[in-house]
Amino acid sequence: MTSSTNAPGTAPVSVPAVPANPSGNPPHAPVGGFRRDYVSVLACAQVDREVRMKRTVDMLWEAFNHHGLSWIGFYVFDSDAEAGQELVLEECRNKPACSPIGLHGCCGRSLTERRPLIVRDVRTLGPNYIACDPADMSEAVVPLFNPDGTVWGVLDADSHHIGAFEPADIDGFIKVLEMMGLSAPRAANPADTIVL
Repeated sequence: MTSSTNAPGTAPVSVPAVPANPSGNPPHAPVGGFRRDYVSVLACAQVDREVRMKRTVDMLWEAFNHHGLSWIGFYVFDSDAEAGQELVLEECRNKPACSPIGLHGCCGRSLTERRPLIVRDVRTLGPNYIACDPADMSEAVVPLFNPDGTVWGVLDADSHHIGAFEPADIDGFIKVLEMMGLSAPRAANPADTIVL
């Protein structure tokens, strides 16, 4: 099929029509020899929980270790433990921590009450504080929710400085955890955070 075009004062010129799909391939065929494999992309985005926890602590550590963060990590709830219910350390930065721990400390309280927790000065907690690093002075804990609303663990952050964490830090942690697929989205309510 051809069409003619006329410029003013010139003879008609015949121009071949360009087919809508010049390759003749179906529209879903590989472009330029590359197949778009969205299934693999989604598989990478939905890696297992341990990998996402590792990536998250690495990102948070790199972003905040020079801003008062002394340790950050995940504790996972273990209801089948021999000693009863406890939390087991998973991914963490930048040094080892206590594991397993009972539910009587800050992490256990955040988990059982299903609320974030900020402790401005851990010395005020007395025997209810589980001191993995005696230099730690403040702590922030965020519970991690499954889509069905159950809690599967906590993100725990420590600092060597008194008053290092604010409600804005809790909000930031929650956003990161939700974006990384480690906690189901929940309605944010600043009043939910326990501040001690």
